[in-house]
Amino acid sequence: MSTELFKKDYLLIIIFNRKNVNLSFFVYILLCNDGSYYTGYTQNLAQRIKLHTNGKGARYTKSRRPIKLAFVELFDSRSQALKREKNIKKMSHTQKQKLIIKNSYSPN
Repeated sequence: MSTELFKKDYLLIIIFNRKNVNLSFFVYILLCNDGSYYTGYTQNLAQRIKLHTNGKGARYTKSRRPIKLAFVELFDSRSQALKREKNIKKMSHTQKQKLIIKNSYSPN
C-alpha cells in the first residue's frame, strides 16, 4: 500500500502555512480496512503514516491496515494534542464518523 492514499491538498496547505512545522503536533484518525478508526498523535505525520502502512506503527494498525487518512487537526503544544486525542478516543464510532464528515474537505 502506498502513502499516496493519504495525500490531501488541504493538509499540505495547512502544514506549509505554519511558521514552524517542527513545533506542531498532529492528531489524526485513520480509517482501517475493517471499517474501524485508529486515533493517534504525532509531530511527524508523514513518517507516522508510513509506519502505520508498513505495519510498524501501532499494534492496532498492524492487523487492521489503515486505508485512508480520515481526519487531521494541528496543535501548537503536545498537551493540547494529547487532550484532543484522548477526547476523540472516547468517542463512539458514529461520533467519529460525524466529526470526520463535519471536517471533510470538498474542493467544489
